[in-house]
Amino acid sequence: MARAIWSGVLSFGLVSVPVEIYSATEAHEPTFHQFEKGTKDRIRYQRVNERTGKEVDFADIVKGAEVGRGKYVMIDQDELDSVAPGRSRSLEISSFVDLDEIDPIQFAKSYYLGPNGDEAKKPYALLRDAMARANRAAIANFVMRAKEYLAAIRADGDVLVLETMFFADEIRDPKDEIGNLPHNVKLAPQELKMATQLLESMAAPWQPKDYRDTYTDRVNALIRAKAKNKSYEPAEEAPQATNVVDLTEALRASVEAARGRGQKGGRKPAARKAPAKKSSAKKAPAKKSAAKKAPAQKSASKKSAAKKAPAKKSAARKAS
Repeated sequence: MARAIWSGVLSFGLVSVPVEIYSATEAHEPTFHQFEKGTKDRIRYQRVNERTGKEVDFADIVKGAEVGRGKYVMIDQDELDSVAPGRSRSLEISSFVDLDEIDPIQFAKSYYLGPNGDEAKKPYALLRDAMARANRAAIANFVMRAKEYLAAIRADGDVLVLETMFFADEIRDPKDEIGNLPHNVKLAPQELKMATQLLESMAAPWQPKDYRDTYTDRVNALIRAKAKNKSYEPAEEAPQATNVVDLTEALRASVEAARGRGQKGGRKPAARKAPAKKSSAKKAPAKKSAAKKAPAQKSASKKSAAKKAPAKKSAARKAS
């Protein structure tokens, strides 16, 4: 069994439930070390006192906050805990909201929330089933690892899932970040119609197991090939952007191609029903090209983890 990473008390009204938090997700990207180019000499990082140049043990390192030019205030962990008395072990629910009201951009990371002890099982189950019946999420604050989190707790089958959330002031305004968002763009009715047809022709039920991190698969294949001095197959370059003049023709060809795949026993269109409770961007698998001989020493860039935005509703999700 996994070890809990946090334990405390979940409280709503006058009811208090001992709970524990467990990791719900894990990364699978390969681990890379750093070497000096042209050698097999590992690069090491040390914690060094910038004045004396001597290495400092981790146990002797404390935190300091700059309060002026060259002036710092030293703060230890006990002092940090003292300014949030009880909060470090308290998960207090302030309200219950409709899941549909939460914008997925506010979700940060998913955790499992479990009962701590047999006596906690009944109130845990009561809260879980009541929230599932009402399609509500509990909004709470708690402190973990010296940081305060806003959290949404939702029912997901037999378990409660805790989603850490960004505070409102942590979410950037897209208008401040993107200077060329399209405004008042004139779309021809035929273009909009064909784009809708393309979406419908590519519609499918959400099946999380249908999607894999193909980049990590290819990086692992590259590592295995180089370890055996064999060739590997690089991915093709990204496609060129569609010319606006050819947009209608590109849409028409895409619709016909999607319909052709369906007629040849490809993916079946999704039934017309209520939207799925979860949404996720589909990753396009990398295409293969002619085999390329692996050079003597080639570095592979480290995968950057793409964040999945959890969905609004309480369907089973594959969870940073």
